[in-house]
Amino acid sequence: MSTAPDTAAASAAAPRARGGGEEQQKLPLLALLALATAVFITSLTETLPAGLLPAMSDDLQVSESATGQTVTIYAIGTALTAIPLTAATAGWRRKRLLLSSMAGFAVANTVTAVSSVYGLTMVARFVAGVAAGLAWALLAGYARRMAPVHLQGKAIAIAMAGIPVALSLGVPAGTFLGEALGWRVAFLAMTALTVLLLLWITASVPDYPGQGRGERPKMLRTLRIPGVTPVLFVTLVFVLAHTILYAYIATFLDDLGMGDDTDLVLLAFGAASLASIWIVGAQIHHRLRQLTVASALSVAVAAALLAVLADNTGLVYFACVLWGLGWGGVPTLLQTAVGEAGGESADAAQAMLVTLWNVAMAAGGVIGGVLLDLSGSDSFPWTVLLLLLPVLGVVLFARSHGFPAKQPAP
Repeated sequence: MSTAPDTAAASAAAPRARGGGEEQQKLPLLALLALATAVFITSLTETLPAGLLPAMSDDLQVSESATGQTVTIYAIGTALTAIPLTAATAGWRRKRLLLSSMAGFAVANTVTAVSSVYGLTMVARFVAGVAAGLAWALLAGYARRMAPVHLQGKAIAIAMAGIPVALSLGVPAGTFLGEALGWRVAFLAMTALTVLLLLWITASVPDYPGQGRGERPKMLRTLRIPGVTPVLFVTLVFVLAHTILYAYIATFLDDLGMGDDTDLVLLAFGAASLASIWIVGAQIHHRLRQLTVASALSVAVAAALLAVLADNTGLVYFACVLWGLGWGGVPTLLQTAVGEAGGESADAAQAMLVTLWNVAMAAGGVIGGVLLDLSGSDSFPWTVLLLLLPVLGVVLFARSHGFPAKQPAP
């Protein structure tokens, strides 16, 4: 996941409330749900191998740690291309760019589904990551531009709901479908959904112009803005911690003797993630700092339970619910934090968040594979716990900028 350098133009493009108070304007739900579906497809394409690792590994005739790199190569594709492609396509009209990126997913998932060669599968996954770089470079800003200023946070929350829906329904459903009909069918189903989405976007999503040359992102200057660097650090390390465990969750559960419960565990995790994003969407403008601290603490406690008490099936489920409650709202929290910290340079800050998010995803897949080979899957929760300590420290320290103690009025 990652977000969008379209934010600076968003505030200017969004309709303003008129009169003495906030005008009760409705959000364009059909269009926002189309964006949420796009987020769902990007998130599920990235994480679907997590529930299918054993079957993919057998079919492609490589180890599970090597198959886990299908998540890594996707993230590398996004990390390498998000900033340059964002700059290259900044002048494109937004609808054209969104349609192009989603078409890329249709092609990449189709090739993944039919490929029996590991190298070709990795190329297809890289292309999917490039398409994700384009998509994440405009989705949050697109949602903001559809909403009046006082409803922009809710618009982003609706669009980003595709992430926990992918985790709560998509990955478990894909895992079940893969177990019942084969993992290739799960990827073909993604292609079919993407084709339907292309028609939906064409029919219902409004178009907006791209950015003029004077509005293009200036990345390095943005790093000197107080608050931007702490948010980017938290993004990098928090996502790294999450990915190390999540990318190999099927293997982790299999080693616990819970391989048959993978889809149910992911369902519990994702349902908790849905609850999390609802809470965050309702409270983010007043409690961003508190919610970020609570998210990190929740995932840390979950990791501690999985590290110490993983022999208890009930506690594994409970830990994964805590994990979901902590993780579900993180994308919305971090993109909102970096946007507010960046101010007029929010577009550049968002583009860097896109890149670092996917650097962390790529690194998580690599580090998780190394840990799996060297120390076994029981090292994952301990690593997550260790990484979350500096995350909590930075969030608590950045009380003036980044994660301020007082939130601006919505």
